[in-house]
Amino acid sequence: MPAGTKSVRWVDEPKVGLFERMYLPAIAEGLATTVRHIFKPQVRTEGYPEEEPKLPQNYRGVHRLNKDEQGRVRCVACYMCATACPAHCIDIVAAAAPAEWKDREKYPETFVIDELRCIYCGMCEEACPVDAIELTTLYDLTGLSREQMMFDKEKLLSVFDYTVKAGTDPVRTRAGHYGPAAELPK
Repeated sequence: MPAGTKSVRWVDEPKVGLFERMYLPAIAEGLATTVRHIFKPQVRTEGYPEEEPKLPQNYRGVHRLNKDEQGRVRCVACYMCATACPAHCIDIVAAAAPAEWKDREKYPETFVIDELRCIYCGMCEEACPVDAIELTTLYDLTGLSREQMMFDKEKLLSVFDYTVKAGTDPVRTRAGHYGPAAELPK
């Protein structure tokens, strides 16, 4: 059903003068913004390879798989991290734990993270009930092929060894039974 002419409101096109048609007000506004940024810089350029960036303690970089006290992978292959991952970049294949491991039924036979697909949101470490996966403060992640950016269990465990040796454990690493937020300050 067409609308009646009384319900339609006609709007006249605004009149644009010669001054506006030459874009002089827009150019003047852009130049004013540029001059304001020159004299009051808001961004500082860093010379990255020569100068290391100062990252916050809670920076989320490369993943690692944590080890327990016996040096075994802490993961129990519960698939919580893969389920919580919005990018679907975690692939786990579970296997029955060896008979001498009395504290768990399963362990990850394969554990692969596609670092090119990951969005580094931290949902995997939030979902993990045993704190097996964490995001470290390592930021210089490079690879020459897609296969090099697929982090398998051995590579993720080597990131754990590297960060422990370097003393750069993530700030989110649990301090006690209930985690760092629940602990009393010392």
